[in-house]
Amino acid sequence: MKIKDLISLSINNLKRRKLRTFLTVLGVIIGTASIVVMVSLGIGQSELQTEMIESFGSLTTISVYDQSMYDMSASDKDKTYMNDDMLEQFQNIPHVTGVSPILSFNAICRQGAYEGRINIQGVSNEYLKDIELGQGDLSDIDDKKLKFIYGNQVKREFRNPKTGEDYWSTGKEPDVDFNKPMFVVFDTDKYYQSVNGGTDENGNKIKMPKKYIIDTLGVVKGGPEDYNQYCYGVYCNIDALKTQLKSIYRNKPIPGQPTTKKGKALPYFVYNEAKVYVDSMENVMDVQKAITDMGYMANSNAEWVEQNRKSMQVQQAVLGGIGAVSLLVAAIGIANTMMMSIYERTKEIGVMKVLGCDMGNIRDMFLVESGFIGLMGGTIGVALSFIISKIINFMYIKNQMSAEGAMMNMEAVGNISRIPLWLVAFTLFFAIVVGMAAGFFPSQRAMKLSPLAAIRNE
Repeated sequence: MKIKDLISLSINNLKRRKLRTFLTVLGVIIGTASIVVMVSLGIGQSELQTEMIESFGSLTTISVYDQSMYDMSASDKDKTYMNDDMLEQFQNIPHVTGVSPILSFNAICRQGAYEGRINIQGVSNEYLKDIELGQGDLSDIDDKKLKFIYGNQVKREFRNPKTGEDYWSTGKEPDVDFNKPMFVVFDTDKYYQSVNGGTDENGNKIKMPKKYIIDTLGVVKGGPEDYNQYCYGVYCNIDALKTQLKSIYRNKPIPGQPTTKKGKALPYFVYNEAKVYVDSMENVMDVQKAITDMGYMANSNAEWVEQNRKSMQVQQAVLGGIGAVSLLVAAIGIANTMMMSIYERTKEIGVMKVLGCDMGNIRDMFLVESGFIGLMGGTIGVALSFIISKIINFMYIKNQMSAEGAMMNMEAVGNISRIPLWLVAFTLFFAIVVGMAAGFFPSQRAMKLSPLAAIRNE
C-alpha cells in the first residue's frame, strides 16, 4: 500500500469519529502549547539576563585592573605596573584581538555659570568606535588634538558654584551646551587652592591655572534618563590626552600617576585599567585566567553569562518537564483512541487479513493515524502558543513599564516569552513521535488479531 493511500485511509478513519478525534487532538494541542510556552519562558528569561549583562559591556571584552598602583605595602621592584610593555604581553596571549589601555584623569569643565568635576578616560580608537553617538562623528578622531565625547548624563555633574544649584537639588539638568566652547582645567589642585585663596610656600597667592578650550567630538546616544555604560564618562583619544598632560605638567608628577621614592615622575604612563578584546566568548575565560596568572585582577561579563546559562538550563528543564506532563496525558489519550478504534474495526481488520493485506500495512495504517493526530495537535498547539506568548509579552511589558513609572519604548523592555524556530520544529517533530509511539502498541495488537476470530466478531 502506497503512503498516499495510507494517509487517505487514515484521514477517512479519523473523520468517522469526529468528536473522539477532536477531543484527542485537543489533548495534544494543550500538551504541545504547554511545552512551547513553558520552554519559551525559560529561553526569554535567559536571553533577557544575557542582554542585560551585555548592556554593561561586550561579552568578548575583559576588564583588567592594576591593583599594584594602590598597594602601598609593596616595594617599587615588586610592583608590576600596567604600562605599554605589559599591554604588549596581553596582546601576545592567544585569541586576543586587541588591547585598549584606559588612562583616567579628573578635570574641571566650565561653561557660563556652571562648572563640573568630570572623569576623563583616554582610550584607544578601537574603544571609541564601540560608543554609539547621538551627536557627532567618530571619523573626526584625532590622536594629536584633544577632543571629548560626553556621556548623555554628564550634564548632571555640573553645578552653579555661586548658588549651589545642581541637578540633584533642582531635578533639572544645568543649561550646558556641549556644542559650545568648553573650558577645561586640568590642574584641579591648583584650581581649588586659587579659588579658596591659598598661598604658596613664599606666601604668594596662588594664581588660577590655565584653562584650555577643548572641542567636542560627540555626545553618547540617549536621553537624560537613559542609562548605559558610557552615560557618565567623558572619553577621548589616549595619545591626545597623554600629549596634553605632558605639555601641562612637563617633567612634574602627573596627578594619579605613581612616582619614584624621590617623588619624581616615572618615564612612562601607568594605566589603572585596560580592556582586552577576545575573538570569541568561548575563549574569554582562558584569556582571563592567563591575565590573572600574570598578577592582575580581571573580570568579564562572560562570567555572569556562564553562571546565568547554567541556572537557566535547569529552569528550562523544569519548565519543559511541566509541559511534557500535559503531552504525556495526551499520549495516553491517543493510545486509548487507537485501542477503541481497533475494537470497533476488528471485523474490518479481519477482512483485510483474509484478502491478503500485508501485516505491515495494517500496522502502518494505525501508526499513520496516531501520527496524524500528533501532527494536527502539534500544529494547532504551536499556533496557539504564539498567541499565548504574545499575550504574556504584552502583560509583562505593560507591567514593566508601569513599574518603571516612565514612558518607555515597548521594544526596549524586551519579551519574556521567546519562541525560536528550532523550538517550533522540535515541538512538531516531538508531537508526531509521541503520537506514533502512543499508537505503536495498539497497532501491534491489530497485527496479531486472528483473521477468523476478527471476522466472526460482532
